[in-house]
Amino acid sequence: MADKTLDDLFHDTLKDIYYAEKQILKTLPKMAKAAQSSELKAGFETHHEETQAHIERLEQVFELIGKTPRGKTCDAILGIIEEGKEIIEEYKGTTALDAGLISAAHAVEHYEMARYGTLRTWAQQLNMPEAMKLLEQTLKEEEATDEKLSTLAITDVNKKAA
Repeated sequence: MADKTLDDLFHDTLKDIYYAEKQILKTLPKMAKAAQSSELKAGFETHHEETQAHIERLEQVFELIGKTPRGKTCDAILGIIEEGKEIIEEYKGTTALDAGLISAAHAVEHYEMARYGTLRTWAQQLNMPEAMKLLEQTLKEEEATDEKLSTLAITDVNKKAA
């Protein structure tokens, strides 16, 4: 078996997050539809737009490394999304639904932050400053979304669910 390099790992992980972002893009409208809080619904809609930009940035990174944008099945995100679907089904119509949706969204954001943080660091190590900048931009947006979810949970949603 040929030696695998950090370049190979970077490309594999890029395919993983590309697939994940495409799955998230399909799931966000369902989460927005299920949300009871107008603020949470709007947050999911805004993040849907941001996710489209994240996919475009990933496509730019693929271009920078001379590869075709292609996803690789990401079982982790599929599991996280499935958990979110279960919350929607099990808590539909309850005061706890939005708290559950935020919990599911946090799981997605933390997965994305882990991937983007790793990719950004590897891009730096591999001397890919343009890729690093694109990945950093997305990482900051994911962190901001996570913070907005926390604020909404603490100031409103969790109190209503309690």
